[in-house]
Amino acid sequence: MAEQHAIPTNVHPSRFVQNPLQRFLMATELDTRLLGMIGALAIIWIGFNIFSGGLFLTPRNLWNLSVQTASVAVMVTGMVLIIVTRNIDLSVGSILGLVGMVMGVMQTDILPAQLGLGLGNPLIWVLSLAAGLVVGVGIGALQGAIIAYLRVPAFIVTLGGYLVWRGAAWWVTMGRTVAPMDPTFQLMGGGPAGSVGQFWSWVVAVIACAAILIGLYWGRRQRRRFNFPLRPVWAEAALGVIGCGLSIGAVWVANAYPWPRRIAENYAEANGIAVPEGGLFISHGIAVPVLIALGVGVVMTFIATRTRFGRYVFAMGGNPEAAELAGINTRWVTVKIFMLMGALCAIAAAISTARLNAATNALGTLDELYVIAAAVIGGTSLAGGVGTIAGALLGALVMQSLQSGMVLMGLDSPLQSIVVGAVLVFAVWLDTLYRRNKH
Repeated sequence: MAEQHAIPTNVHPSRFVQNPLQRFLMATELDTRLLGMIGALAIIWIGFNIFSGGLFLTPRNLWNLSVQTASVAVMVTGMVLIIVTRNIDLSVGSILGLVGMVMGVMQTDILPAQLGLGLGNPLIWVLSLAAGLVVGVGIGALQGAIIAYLRVPAFIVTLGGYLVWRGAAWWVTMGRTVAPMDPTFQLMGGGPAGSVGQFWSWVVAVIACAAILIGLYWGRRQRRRFNFPLRPVWAEAALGVIGCGLSIGAVWVANAYPWPRRIAENYAEANGIAVPEGGLFISHGIAVPVLIALGVGVVMTFIATRTRFGRYVFAMGGNPEAAELAGINTRWVTVKIFMLMGALCAIAAAISTARLNAATNALGTLDELYVIAAAVIGGTSLAGGVGTIAGALLGALVMQSLQSGMVLMGLDSPLQSIVVGAVLVFAVWLDTLYRRNKH
């Protein structure tokens, strides 16, 4: 009797694929939708660079693009979880506006009058941010409770919130603009002072590369431990090179953008530094709001993929009835998702308010459109159960790239809205096709 040889369970299936491209994608296990978005982003960048006369792909514009993306990127990480559970939040822009106004009033009116804390006091920005977080989480808890326990559809509750919180932001100051913000608080908005500089940017790059390599090593160790198929060593090496290369490239671009000449000269004069003939070159480095957005992205990815709460969220999105029968307290999970969204709106409000150095009634206007569009473009399915934080962050970058590119080309604001709306509809259509083909 001939001896039969079974294929070992820990052999990766990519070994049996002949097509080089398919083999590479299967071996590295890269998400094809994510790769498609990266390709689309590359086309957008190259196209805008050509039509803007080479202005788009410059360190200055890319640095500004990263800062402009930060607030939407923070909020979209929460919107992914909301859409995954088959809900929606139309009030995020209004919550951002109200929380931003509350933090502004705390710094200019309440804390100086009640506690005698003037701008520049070490506590003022901490207390203002804490107040904003409390308001944001409170609003999220209220909306989540109405949705979960009173069974009012999320669309209606958050549409009402869209109107209520925008009106409340106006009533806080009766329509006036609140400025200026605390100098330490302003650092969360970017600018020459709100960046970490050349040295610390390279430190961030080293930490990012180390995290990527450790993650790959740990993942391989866990696969071997549970006898799962191991990726080929060359695929692991390719992922490490790609990840580290992108990290180093991003930091190189950030460091290539110098401080404005007058600000650099004033800094040199204040610190007794001699200014060379060609001018003083001081790198911006990575902006603080970008670091905040990346940090939020990492934390939210961990929550979504490595915690019981994250598993409950995706279980609810995949099959709400089955999740409830399995013993998941779906109502409480829904409340927690909206509370988390409120906290993220508060962080985004701090970034936006600090960047403007003022709290205005226009703050957060239309942000709900960009946040929802970024989540959908990033692969989050409106049918629920599917979505990734990394894809949503990339979607936020795509949306902001479109807006920034159109501004550089001098397109009117109404035309920009038309393009954004068309892109959103196109993204939902692609998602529908993807799900139809998958089934």
